[in-house]
Amino acid sequence: MRYLPHTGADIQTMLKAVGARDLDDLFAHIPSDCRRRGPLELPPALSEWELDRHMEALAAGTAVDPAFKIFLGAGSYDHYIPETIKQLLRRGELNTAYTPYQAEVSQGTLQAIYEYQTLICRLLGMEVANASMYDGASALAEALLMAIRLTKRRRVALSRAIHPLYRRVVETYFRPAGFEIVLLPYGSDGRTDLSALSQPDELAAVAVQSPNFFGCIEDLKTLDRTVHTGAASAPLMIVAFTEPLAYGLYRSPGEQGADLVCGEGQSLGMARSFGGPGLGLFTCRMQHARNMPGRLVGKTVDAEGRRGFVLTLSTREQHIRRERATSNICTNQGLCATAAAMYLASLGGSGLRQLARLNYDRAGYLKSALQSAGVTVPFSAPVFNEFVVRLPSGCYRRLLDRKIIAGLPLARFYPELPDHYVLCATETGSKEDLDFLVKEATA
Repeated sequence: MRYLPHTGADIQTMLKAVGARDLDDLFAHIPSDCRRRGPLELPPALSEWELDRHMEALAAGTAVDPAFKIFLGAGSYDHYIPETIKQLLRRGELNTAYTPYQAEVSQGTLQAIYEYQTLICRLLGMEVANASMYDGASALAEALLMAIRLTKRRRVALSRAIHPLYRRVVETYFRPAGFEIVLLPYGSDGRTDLSALSQPDELAAVAVQSPNFFGCIEDLKTLDRTVHTGAASAPLMIVAFTEPLAYGLYRSPGEQGADLVCGEGQSLGMARSFGGPGLGLFTCRMQHARNMPGRLVGKTVDAEGRRGFVLTLSTREQHIRRERATSNICTNQGLCATAAAMYLASLGGSGLRQLARLNYDRAGYLKSALQSAGVTVPFSAPVFNEFVVRLPSGCYRRLLDRKIIAGLPLARFYPELPDHYVLCATETGSKEDLDFLVKEATA
């Protein structure tokens, strides 16, 4: 419900219209002993987050079972979304998932996408961003196909620490064309083992994820030195991600030599919504812009010198000859991209840093508390808001019975890691929640 406050002048105008002298006169028909004469005895004002938590606590008191405590990330993250974004997205002029075919008629939609592209470039340290893609997995697959087009090679190297479902999407894209995938192992610290990278000149691209599937921050500067040997035949360096908020704290991939940066933007103002929708972020260097898939919105001036926005590039198979198209992705996540732009603009640079630091601190507190309680943390690399733990056999099932989802089991994707779980802690997890997990995991 929207709250529209009235000014003193508004109130006087309305009172005059109904023939009342003041507010007391307006309520004169109510018996005096039924009216409150003093101020309301209200507790101190709460922030939006605090009020949400208070209401959840009241609701939990009426339920038969307590609510689940969820420490699950692995590509989809729980973050607070300002109520302003939810309200603005309901506006009719923004409530579309698509760019109209007569694009220049819809200047507001184009401007929203242009601002989105600008903010994403600043966040990732890149020069060009497209008008969004379906999700992080398809964005990575399209980045690898773009590298193959640019280099005319048919082999790419992928880190095993990239999200397993992202790798599966890449395999689905590559199988019909017969492109080859070389998997790079992860090391004892949880990062990609770059010593396994041999003959890079034969590769179209080397792709890693940072933070990776284990939550570890990859050594992108070392990857830059390894991949970009100075030769003209060097492969492209691709950095993927599932948690873009990490770049509010850590140096952006673009600053560390990445040629293409792509990933999932769900954390930027979109609720989990039981798995979707997502938002594919895709950026590259200016020199590769014409090979970028999807759409690109640009800014110009009209014949009278007024600012205007245009659909600058649209290299999709439904717009140009199929053999010249860079992609068969035929839409962009317009509404999700608008939400991401609103979210980033609402936070600003300082807000983004504070939020990223809060996520980092939450995970750091939980990790340290678990280690102090005797839980094994196998990987030593720096992390952001998730990390891997090894729990005693049967502990995960016991925690589930206690209404605690203690992360994602890794054995399904990494058989060599039985009883290992990826735990996640964002700003939505209170200290009480984190302490409760530690207590129950070590009981």
